[in-house]
Amino acid sequence: MKVFIADDSKAIVKRLTDLLAEVPGAQFVGQAGDVPEAVRCIHAVKPDVLILDLQMPGGSGLDVLRAIRAGHPRLYVLVCTNYPYPQYREECLSTGANFFLDKSGEFEKIPSILRDLIQIQNETKVSPTTR
Repeated sequence: MKVFIADDSKAIVKRLTDLLAEVPGAQFVGQAGDVPEAVRCIHAVKPDVLILDLQMPGGSGLDVLRAIRAGHPRLYVLVCTNYPYPQYREECLSTGANFFLDKSGEFEKIPSILRDLIQIQNETKVSPTTR
């Protein structure tokens, strides 16, 4: 499962790549630190999972989500933010995010979420005729 990170904090990106290393089947395929770069790279790399910060230079994570969601309907989006307000949660989920996580309290859930997504991805690769 190819994982792309859109976050402008080098410390957060490092922490996320360390967490990804704990998840068999998860492959870090790139990182962007601002909105235009994130949109461009997501279209080019076509990841399976996007870990997306809300506050980024050049716009917001919502701008990224709006720009990529229609062209990547099967992309799993995990919004990770220091701004876990209900209005942001609602807007992100209604715009197409699959998960909305508070960086301060739910960061450690990411490996478990990725394991679950990998399992789902592996199950959908098995067609009924090969079972």
